[in-house]
Amino acid sequence: MHLMYFTEQPMAAYDAQEGLNYGATALTFSNKHFDPVQGSRLYNEYLEDYVLAEECGADGIMLNEHHNAPFCMQARTNMFAAILAAATKRVKIVILGNPLPLSENPVQLAEELAMIDMISKGRLVSGFVRGGGQEQLANGVNPAFNRERFVEAHDLVVKTWTQPGPFRWEGTHYQQRVVNPWAVPLQKPYPRVWIPGVLSKETVIWTAQQRYPYIALNTSIEATKQIRATYDEAAAACGYTAGSENFGYLIRVHVQDTEEKALKNARQFMWMQGEFTGLAHPVWANPSGYFSPSGRRQFVEFAVGRAKNPRGNPTFEDQIASTMIVAGTPDQVIERLKYIISNTRPGIMGIWANDGNVSQEDRQTCIRLLFQEVAPAIKSYAAELGLKDPWEANAPVHLRYSTDLSTPAAAAE
Repeated sequence: MHLMYFTEQPMAAYDAQEGLNYGATALTFSNKHFDPVQGSRLYNEYLEDYVLAEECGADGIMLNEHHNAPFCMQARTNMFAAILAAATKRVKIVILGNPLPLSENPVQLAEELAMIDMISKGRLVSGFVRGGGQEQLANGVNPAFNRERFVEAHDLVVKTWTQPGPFRWEGTHYQQRVVNPWAVPLQKPYPRVWIPGVLSKETVIWTAQQRYPYIALNTSIEATKQIRATYDEAAAACGYTAGSENFGYLIRVHVQDTEEKALKNARQFMWMQGEFTGLAHPVWANPSGYFSPSGRRQFVEFAVGRAKNPRGNPTFEDQIASTMIVAGTPDQVIERLKYIISNTRPGIMGIWANDGNVSQEDRQTCIRLLFQEVAPAIKSYAAELGLKDPWEANAPVHLRYSTDLSTPAAAAE
């Protein structure tokens, strides 16, 4: 099993009451509330936390990006990945991920990722995402073309990595007269690609058609089982049997020496969900064209008070009871994670360990306990269950490189 450390890198150093008064902190909550002095402190502390995670035994560091929002300070995930490529020696640098529809130049993106792969000596995992609805508005991209741009940008990046130039690309959304970068990945045929997600069945199916691992982002156990069933069905249609190496799970976990302290800090996970500061307005989070008309209608009706929140509104206590949040001492966390793993059976596990206003001292205590005490027990349990990550299973990077297909299946190009 591959165990990786994750935090959203929250910018919590502002007056939370201002966020509550405004009602939604993503997209239009004024950046006058951002303090660059505190931002500088936090960026450097987060870097120290990542280095500590490697020292304590983490297999990977998971990174992502968001825009116009205090819940995530990473405006360009490749920038932090490049820093970690030089600052670390062993951990995988797992980008989950670059929002492809926001890219105006996928060839340049391919070059950046190739540089990170070379500097890290082949430790890059390059994940791609569609990006949240509000991200399209924050970057001036038409949300109606989100999925089209995602697929075309992906195909152009992979071709840039694998086909010698120069060649020309004339697509629907991207046109490149000359593609001939003098920076290509160290890993061959190209770095592993993982696709994270929450809700989209179409994305799960597309991911299985590529034979990329799908990483479920803190979904409930039942929803995770449904995602896995959808993936398994799509994989079978492509001629292969999906295993643990094709599936990952991100879970919020906070560990401290006492249950009381762990629960106190774990409540900060509610900070991002809006209990303390709010998130994006539901209409901004689901702009016209981004979701299906029926899906958008649910959020619009919620926004005007005619319906309940489609995402639900579970309390902190509800999420502890349902294991959506795990908090406690190392022994308590080990037992709860075993329950989750036995029900979801991932080969890749992301540990979202810190959020909101948690002190660096407590963050680093959590990291030490997670990877020095919890992780060995969890990896041993995963081995007993036969759960392997993509490297342990020697999984192909993409369907087109498969040698075990039971039926002649054309790889999704």
